[in-house]
Amino acid sequence: MTDPTPLDRIRVGSAPDSWGVWFPDDPRQVPWERFLDEVAEAGYDWIELGPYGYLPTDPGRLAGELARRDLTVSAGTVFTGLHRGPAVWDDTWAHVSQVAALTRATGARHLVVIPSFWRDDKTAEILEPPELTAEQWAHLTKGMERLGHEVRETYGLDIVVHPHADTHIDTEDHVERFLDSTDSELVNLCLDTGHYAYCGGDSVKLIETYGERIGYLHLKQVDPAVLAEVVAREVPFGPAVQRGVMCEPPSGVPELGPVLQAAQRLGVDLFAIVEQDMYPCEPDRPLPIAVRTRRFLRSCGA
Repeated sequence: MTDPTPLDRIRVGSAPDSWGVWFPDDPRQVPWERFLDEVAEAGYDWIELGPYGYLPTDPGRLAGELARRDLTVSAGTVFTGLHRGPAVWDDTWAHVSQVAALTRATGARHLVVIPSFWRDDKTAEILEPPELTAEQWAHLTKGMERLGHEVRETYGLDIVVHPHADTHIDTEDHVERFLDSTDSELVNLCLDTGHYAYCGGDSVKLIETYGERIGYLHLKQVDPAVLAEVVAREVPFGPAVQRGVMCEPPSGVPELGPVLQAAQRLGVDLFAIVEQDMYPCEPDRPLPIAVRTRRFLRSCGA
């Protein structure tokens, strides 16, 4: 077996999500100290902040905790509902500013932006229609452009919008419509390979077609058998995760080797952050998976 081609433009990391962390504070989640200890032990150099408030929000304290473990932050994350129009801007900006300030203080350069859910991920309640009106699409795209401009001007960060299951930016059609309707100078994409596969998309095709818009990667795989049942029964995303729809690589789809190779061919430096959704999970489960996943990614050249 020949050695894989080194993926020297890909910076691999992990995130609280791979430790079952979805909320700032939840008794079913591992304490933040344990997450930091274990993500370093598993061999990752880069992490995301996760839900704001899970890791320490005092920049000095956070910097000390990261330095002790030789960890560096790649991005912060925010949730937005900009399709609702200008009325939500002030509240959105207050939340974004909080996260962006901490993200900048860590030295990171990216802010991952996730659209709001149309279906509650716990109760399955339908919160809004899954399809936006033309007016809502205009609010969404113009709002994201405004957000990209303001975040860059104020905090020096680039926003990368994350297509996500049970949001209005999910399927191939929705992702392409969003990209075709936004300015690449202001808005680019965080391609999550698992969410895109969950919604029927082809990550390699997207990278090859819209390469200049790929600003960041989340690495994740879907179990096709579980996904088929989830789709057939219209299971919301949260319960789907509890059924194991997001699985440990390399057992699911898409194949991550070809995705990483396609990303390498873009010729730009890209973060590729492992996110294996598994909230809630037993506290001893994440570390062995993280170790195996890091080993697997090294076998791919990353």
